[in-house]
Amino acid sequence: MAVTAVIADELTAAGYRLAGAEVIVPPDDGVEDALADARRKASLVLITAGLARRLPKHVIEQALFEGSPPVIVVDDVLGSTVPPDVDREVRRALGVESS
Repeated sequence: MAVTAVIADELTAAGYRLAGAEVIVPPDDGVEDALADARRKASLVLITAGLARRLPKHVIEQALFEGSPPVIVVDDVLGSTVPPDVDREVRRALGVESS
């Protein structure tokens, strides 16, 4: 059975809980452990941008690029921390779009 895990703050987690996702609300010092646990158990992992920014850069980059399971950085319910615009970053890296 496919399981979606969502690593989020309590308010954002409430909506995902209603949608049937497995929700993890980690303590401030437990985001890295929560991501590792979710990646072991789920077929898709969503993490809010605010929590993703608390991770060491190499940890979130590895999770995003490995792709198994897919890890997606999402906005929180209040829109307080917006995830990066990946399409724009790719175009900029390819020289198709300037800063």
